Amino acid sequence: MAAQTAVTTARIRGRGQLTRPAEVREALHVAEGDEVEFTRHDDGTVTVRGLKTIPALSGMVLVPAAAGGRAGSRQGNRGR
Repeated sequence: MAAQTAVTTARIRGRGQLTRPAEVREALHVAEGDEVEFTRHDDGTVTVRGLKTIPALSGMVLVPAAAGGRAGSRQGNRGR
C-alpha cells in the first residue's frame, strides 16, 4: 500500500502562532490543551506529532478493600 500525502496550509500570525487546520488536528488526534511536538530533521523536513495531555489523577488505581474491611481503613485483615 502506497503512503498517502495530504497538503494543507496555514498562516503564521503576528506572535508566531499557527492555527492547525481541523483535518490536521484530527489526523494528530489532538484537541485544545494538548501539546504538539515538532522534530526538525537534518534533511530540512519537520515531523509533527500530537501529544495527549493526561490529567494527573488519571494514573491512580483504586484497590478494593480487603475482605471484611472498609476502603481506606487501616484495619485490613489484622486479628483474623
